[in-house]
Amino acid sequence: MIRPYARFASAVALVVLSLPILKAAAQQQVPAVPAAPSASGASVPSAPAAAPAVVFPKADPQFFTASTPTKEVLNAFFQATWGYDPNRVWQVQAILKTQVEGISKVVLLVGDKSGKQKLSAVQFFALPDGKHIIAGDEILPFGEHPYADNRAQLEQKADGPYRGPATKELELVEFADFQCPHCKEAQASIDRLAVDFPKAHIVFQNFPLVRIHPSALKAAEYGVCVTKLGGSNAFFQFASAVFDGQDGLATPDGATLTLNSAATKAGLDPVKVQACSTTPETGSIVEASVKLAQDLNIAETPTLMVNGRQVPIGGLPYDTLKQIVEYQARMDGVTQ
Repeated sequence: MIRPYARFASAVALVVLSLPILKAAAQQQVPAVPAAPSASGASVPSAPAAAPAVVFPKADPQFFTASTPTKEVLNAFFQATWGYDPNRVWQVQAILKTQVEGISKVVLLVGDKSGKQKLSAVQFFALPDGKHIIAGDEILPFGEHPYADNRAQLEQKADGPYRGPATKELELVEFADFQCPHCKEAQASIDRLAVDFPKAHIVFQNFPLVRIHPSALKAAEYGVCVTKLGGSNAFFQFASAVFDGQDGLATPDGATLTLNSAATKAGLDPVKVQACSTTPETGSIVEASVKLAQDLNIAETPTLMVNGRQVPIGGLPYDTLKQIVEYQARMDGVTQ
């Protein structure tokens, strides 16, 4: 399934006229839906001024009939969403009251500094809580610090095996499925992030898409037990071996052979790992990880949460991913 790389950008793409965006591959177990700054309280820069090459039409005051959200909040939100791209520019064209009390319709124009990209119209509805918008058929985080709630939830509940320091100043949480081909491809990018961001706390959370990957749940359960018996280092050796032998997960017998072999390569007794994998406790741990993904409105694998910011990474070029991580880290006041 082809999906846009940024959750907000892809959602508003439903109502964007000719707004070019990069596409990324991902695995889904639900019907296709569109895919979306700082929890630290650090100051957020205002929207960048348009370069001379960009000519925005003058905004008409008659189209600003709602008091919320303000232009300042909107610009902070767009800066948080698109600020990693220095060429992206925008202008708020309308903040309109609707027939529903507290719900405002927002319209803006989006372009690039070169002026080569045709200005595109984007619209969405801001909800009364000030923390969510409706874009297309998605409810997405909104506000000056839209990822704060997600970040806090992940800090508390993302308890999978991890690489890097135990501190979570910069927390990268990968939601993945061992039978997902795009997850296999994404591991090279995760490995590069571990090198480029040595201070990052990089967590693996199971999100088996059982409707399309019959062996994914069993693989996730094995992974939980490898971590329990051997720790995070053993888990990542196991995960590497499973992804390398992913084709073996296509059949039940092949899955057992592949997972037992991976457990052995991680230095563990596959008989003990298999026995652990069938216990109710193990099943509950996988279920909790799946629920966390669902609570965060994650609908595809692989997805990376960068301090609470959702980034579907299947097919996303590494340079763009690194740019997003660097930007989010700066927004959150993280020193590298």
